[in-house]
Amino acid sequence: MRTPKIFTTIKTYTWPLFFADLRAGATVAMVALPLSLAIAIASGAGPEKGLVTAIVAGFVISLLGGSRVQIGGPTGAFIVVVFSVIAEHGYDGLVLATMMAGFILLIAGYFRAGNLIAFVPEAVVNGFTIGIGIILATSQLKDFLGLAVDKVPADFIEKLPVLWAARDTISLPTIFIACISLILIVFLRRIAPKFPGLIIAVGVGSALVALMALPVDTLGSRFGDLPDHLPWPELPDISISRLVELFPSAVVIAFLAGVESLLSAMVADKMISGQHRPNAELTAQGAANIASAFFGGLPATGAIARTAMNINAGGKTPVAGIVHAVVILLTMLAAAPLAGYLAMPALAALLIITAWNMTEPHKWGGYARARKSDIVLLLLTLVLTVAVDLTVAIGVGVSIGLALRLSRRMSDGSDWTPPER
Repeated sequence: MRTPKIFTTIKTYTWPLFFADLRAGATVAMVALPLSLAIAIASGAGPEKGLVTAIVAGFVISLLGGSRVQIGGPTGAFIVVVFSVIAEHGYDGLVLATMMAGFILLIAGYFRAGNLIAFVPEAVVNGFTIGIGIILATSQLKDFLGLAVDKVPADFIEKLPVLWAARDTISLPTIFIACISLILIVFLRRIAPKFPGLIIAVGVGSALVALMALPVDTLGSRFGDLPDHLPWPELPDISISRLVELFPSAVVIAFLAGVESLLSAMVADKMISGQHRPNAELTAQGAANIASAFFGGLPATGAIARTAMNINAGGKTPVAGIVHAVVILLTMLAAAPLAGYLAMPALAALLIITAWNMTEPHKWGGYARARKSDIVLLLLTLVLTVAVDLTVAIGVGVSIGLALRLSRRMSDGSDWTPPER
């Protein structure tokens, strides 16, 4: 079933539901705003690209999606692949790859591929998620420590010696702001999980930089003023050679968008005792990524943490996600100059917390108690993600995982016997 969930919920929509969605959407927007900026920067793009993605893709995902409470936008899972695509093909190449991924997801939704999520081994998902978290955390060390490095390599193995060589340039004021922001994020999340503590923590860290005149990089000092409007939609440069060249990246983007959105929807189902529509969700992800690419945005998908926050804040229907996108748009139109004061180490602290949460440390004990083949598969996918390439990690992990599943089924035996001839 590919009917958007909003068409179902709108039939019985009431004013109390709207006010609940309004509060939840506004709350999530206050978290999504600094996170979208930080994810865009970590991806090697301009910070405004994160806002464009949260607005455009977030709106489309909620409008056309198959979940009542899914919140969409840029996520940490894409940072690794986006950074590498931009480094190799330029930002225009990323836009084209995102658009191609959108069409792949539309095709997947049309052919009802949403149910195939069950065939992706959980160990593979866990392995590349932890790997992405490790890469994301190390990518923020430059801004967290204030290291004087002109350009940090995209490759993890190449990145570590470059960061180590710059260890003498550590900035104590930068570390101070990063640590204050990190402590505030953790503290506010513990004492008031429903409160938009992320934006408070980043705001306090950034205010300290301005009030104390600390020599710390800000969004404005590094990227200049943010635009106060959405860009006009335009097509990227398209040619047969570029389509062939970018196809592997598009497949990875589509895979990540599909898997993460469906996982997020499944988590949301458990929290609200609901039932999402997987093929509608894939179709929405496809449309959202095409729309984001038209406006020069980043790849997008359902965001598990923001979706959970939406539920905890009282979101009931897809209207909450639409409100979240509209609030970010209004903030962009009215307060873009203020974003220039956001401190880079505060945003780095936010992403390091995000990376830690992505690895889901509370589940490590369960992973260690799993069957040995699953542990090996998880570790293999993790190592390939960090040391080689996300595309290779997913391809090898899924192939070996499916082979293991087939082997287990065959070892269970069968009551079939060959006929006598």
